[in-house]
Amino acid sequence: MVAAASILAVDFALSAALFVLLWLLSIRLKDPSFIDSWWALGIVVLAWATHVQLPAHGPHALVLLGLATLWGGRLGLYLLWRWRQHGHDRRYETLAAMAREKHGWSFATSSLLWVFAPQMLLQFVAALPVMLGQIPMAASLGAIGAAGTAIALFGIGYEAVADAQLAQFKADAANAGRVMDRGLWRYSRHPNYFGELCAWWGIYLVAAETGLGALGLASPILLTFLLTRVSGAPTTEPHLQRTRPDYEAYKARTSAFIPLPPAR
Repeated sequence: MVAAASILAVDFALSAALFVLLWLLSIRLKDPSFIDSWWALGIVVLAWATHVQLPAHGPHALVLLGLATLWGGRLGLYLLWRWRQHGHDRRYETLAAMAREKHGWSFATSSLLWVFAPQMLLQFVAALPVMLGQIPMAASLGAIGAAGTAIALFGIGYEAVADAQLAQFKADAANAGRVMDRGLWRYSRHPNYFGELCAWWGIYLVAAETGLGALGLASPILLTFLLTRVSGAPTTEPHLQRTRPDYEAYKARTSAFIPLPPAR
């Protein structure tokens, strides 16, 4: 446990330093929206930071490092591309406006206290399985670890397909103002979030098989709560209901997360 605490302390210090640098960049840009991409890429950094501190690497460490890199690299680069394409995120503009109205804070203060500091803490909790699960040395990957790997790979692929389908739909000017109800989006209103939850519950199973990694249970629980109750569906659906006339009908016939055949 002493070694684990030391490794986590180094990871936390590195994460804090990088978040400070990104906060300074946001002040220069007057836009913190790029932090979404760092949510994924930063977990990759934490996974590798843990990896390089270990004297040896068991099969779970290699699998967790690979899954975290695959998930975070794909999602982080996609979100970075989306930010470059579409610019400011309305969610962060709303947060900044609320901070100015409620506290009279400057952009720098509101960006630090309402965006970067919470994101850093949440990201660290989310990364716990890929940090803790790498530390123990197990002889081989067991049935739980193998099942977790399969679930995680399925989730990463499912989320990637959903994101690609949505990006292609939005790129067609003929779809302006229309509801995306094709491909995976025909069976779930948030197939990308469903894929992400599969990825992280799978990653947690791999980590949990090591014993120490089981202490990272807060990670998939936190992500499930955020995506279903806070920053996922609750922030996207009200906007879509206001801007897409057909969204209510789509919502009535389509499952929220778990893919199911559309209701008649």
